[in-house]
Amino acid sequence: MTNRMIVVNLLWTCVIWNRMLVTEGSACSEPPEFHPSASSEVWGTEGTTITLNCTVLLAWDSSDPSCNNSLQWFREGAPINASHYPQNTTECHHGNQTQVSSVLQVKLTDSTDFGLYKCIVRNASLTFSLHKSDLPSHTATVVAAFTLLLLLGLAALIYSRCHLNLKLWYKNTYGDYEINDGKMYDAYVSYVNDENDKKFVNFILKPHLENRYGHKLLLNFTDILPGAEPSAELVMSVSRSRRLIVVLSQSYLQQEWCTSNFRQGMWHLLELSQRPIFIMFQAQQKQLNLEVAHQLKEHEHRVHTLIWGPRSMTPSSSFWKELALVMPRKVTYHSSRSAGDPQTLFQDDKDPMLSLHPDYLDCRPDPDPAGDLGLRLPIRAQPSKAPVLPAAPMVPDLSSELRPSDIDVSDLGLRDYAARTDFYCLVTEDDI
Repeated sequence: MTNRMIVVNLLWTCVIWNRMLVTEGSACSEPPEFHPSASSEVWGTEGTTITLNCTVLLAWDSSDPSCNNSLQWFREGAPINASHYPQNTTECHHGNQTQVSSVLQVKLTDSTDFGLYKCIVRNASLTFSLHKSDLPSHTATVVAAFTLLLLLGLAALIYSRCHLNLKLWYKNTYGDYEINDGKMYDAYVSYVNDENDKKFVNFILKPHLENRYGHKLLLNFTDILPGAEPSAELVMSVSRSRRLIVVLSQSYLQQEWCTSNFRQGMWHLLELSQRPIFIMFQAQQKQLNLEVAHQLKEHEHRVHTLIWGPRSMTPSSSFWKELALVMPRKVTYHSSRSAGDPQTLFQDDKDPMLSLHPDYLDCRPDPDPAGDLGLRLPIRAQPSKAPVLPAAPMVPDLSSELRPSDIDVSDLGLRDYAARTDFYCLVTEDDI
């Protein structure tokens, strides 16, 4: 009995060893090859869908029933419900190997969907770590950029509509006063004796500049450059004015100096005034001569060109604002004294020669009209209201022989009387 038991035990031992040898030598015992071979980390944000791909290469032996190619997904150690996490598994045989590929779709609805995901096959596993992405939000940047573009567009719109008002405000607040320059007029206006030009100057330009801005104008409708050369009267008048305004109409351009040699005339005007102001009519721009247009464009940085159009009539139009910018800044002097030049009152000048109606000033004719020539002519004394000047001395009769002049008068024509800024006399039309 004992020998029989020993034989049975030996037989079972041989069977077990044979089975173990068969199992160890089976193809299914080879470890799976995962692609990728190591665990990977995946980042995602809520509201998106992440795809996890688990591909494994398995050894296959069709004669061995123990070969199992099933692949399963686990999340945090628990099997995954295929209805909640859709997956697609495919197998492909290549000789004695089988490739199993399983794709798992994870919809990240909340924070519970993040964590560890494993695919397990033949007691081997591949781990996917799904983390919540903390990428910076670009919403604030986009909103800031859009706001900046909106502000820039609004600033450009405001500047295009209000830049003249801003310049006028700056000039009237911080601009320099043009005083102590010996000038008597704010602008010398040159135009032609044409019906339309006279109406524009006398009924539009002059009332607006004098009544609204308080400027003092000197009007002249004669030829400004007769023979393309400035006359002495023109030089004197322009030298006493702070600005030169030329109404450059079609009738004005028909003058001889404009039709024959406008280029030379332009240089003469630039010599008379640093930056002359040209006023042109919009309806006549198309009729402008090519030479005139070329000269105006060539000297655009040295002249001010203003266009009078249909919308320029209103006081708030851009024409009047541009004209006010190039005109001198006026002195505003608030005082109970209403008479007199505001720029003179600003300096508190009490010279009686600046009085408009001096009762105490002796306004008799000049007792020595030819004094500069050394000639003494007899005059007849006239009573005065309040004589303050000494009586004229008695001179010999004209019948006597006139002695030659001892004064050199050859340079009288070359004297610059515009430079005399020590005095000037204001008279009324009645006195003239």
